[in-house]
Amino acid sequence: MPDRIVVPLVSILGLLALWAGAAALTADPQILPFPWALAEPFGQAIRSGELPYHLGRTLTRVAWAFCLAMGGGVALGLAMGRLPRFDRWLDPWLVVFLNLPALVLIVLCYLWIGLTETAAIVAVTLNKIPQVTTVIREGARALSRDLDAMAQVYRMPPLARLRHVVLPQLAPFMVAAARSGIAVIWKIVLVVEFLGRSDGIGFQIHLYFQLFDVTMVLVYALSFVAVMLAVEWLFLQPWERRIRRWRAA
Repeated sequence: MPDRIVVPLVSILGLLALWAGAAALTADPQILPFPWALAEPFGQAIRSGELPYHLGRTLTRVAWAFCLAMGGGVALGLAMGRLPRFDRWLDPWLVVFLNLPALVLIVLCYLWIGLTETAAIVAVTLNKIPQVTTVIREGARALSRDLDAMAQVYRMPPLARLRHVVLPQLAPFMVAAARSGIAVIWKIVLVVEFLGRSDGIGFQIHLYFQLFDVTMVLVYALSFVAVMLAVEWLFLQPWERRIRRWRAA
């Protein structure tokens, strides 16, 4: 079995062992249950259909916000990195939105748009676009001038230049933006659901928080963490390895 599979599994087992040790020291399942104590409530939540439903609602919001934030952030970052005048105009805006607390944007979107699905997705997207833009802008600034000159000499059309010259060089920065983006977006989605939605993982965590049910809070939180780990291992890491092979070649 490859090390890239064995090492993460051993690391997760170590984390579970640390959790079990902390639960043993606490000696109170209402504060911190043992990891295996989540198995029965987890199974009940799946059989009842509640966990799949709420997980699906959260994943839908994450997918929409991720696609919109990546699309907008890549376009803005590329433009700001390639056009100095455009960068000077938008840099103050970028700094403002980077330092604006996520909670403020969420509350404002709910106040301006209403407690709707649109407001939830807009709030998450606006929180993430500045971070993606910053990463992609640095990548655009680092593009090879020699490759740009070669593309001009061969009179490559704009779309061909973007596909064959620009995007391959931006790929590592896009992976970094996607990895940090998916991690931040799902956390913000939970806050959005906690504050103003009637379904989703965040809503369920809010519900069980009011009931002081630590076990179910952990069941819903860890179910989504497991999905995000699957996305990381099945999609983002293979994409990153493919990019590294291309750059090494």
